[in-house]
Amino acid sequence: MDKSPSESETETVQLMMPSHSNPSMRDGSVELGSVNGGAILNLIDNVAGLAALRHCRTRTVTASIDSMSFLNPVKVGELLILKASVNYVGSTSLEVGVRVETENLRSGERKHTGTAYLTFVSVDQEGKPIPAPKLKLETAEQHKRYEAAKIRLENRKRFRNEEKNRLKK
Repeated sequence: MDKSPSESETETVQLMMPSHSNPSMRDGSVELGSVNGGAILNLIDNVAGLAALRHCRTRTVTASIDSMSFLNPVKVGELLILKASVNYVGSTSLEVGVRVETENLRSGERKHTGTAYLTFVSVDQEGKPIPAPKLKLETAEQHKRYEAAKIRLENRKRFRNEEKNRLKK
């Protein structure tokens, strides 16, 4: 059965705590600075995995994460907002996009912090790829994301082939 991206959209929020931070030195003392990028990547993978699971209703595994640029620093004490949506579905794989924002809890100001695109594969209990439900596009925005995802998919394939050829040498 085909599924709309809206059926599996997933949003999560997480208060950024000192345990998420990179300690930094200032005037000889340690202070809490920005949130560690690895902590954010972990949250991105988790929310994207939930969207993939909700779409496929089977086990899914992360196959790749496209480049992640941190557009603005994330500070301890800010709220991290992650919004995941399925953009594209092939036969067994799917692309999930994640928009990352921060919210300053005092001012309410929100900033776009980054965007990541992850590829997941739908698998059975033995870890073998199985068909994923097709995508039913309903809005102009969903069509736009689908077309952009097709371009990223072709770029991923080209990159993989280039890497295979490079490794053969």
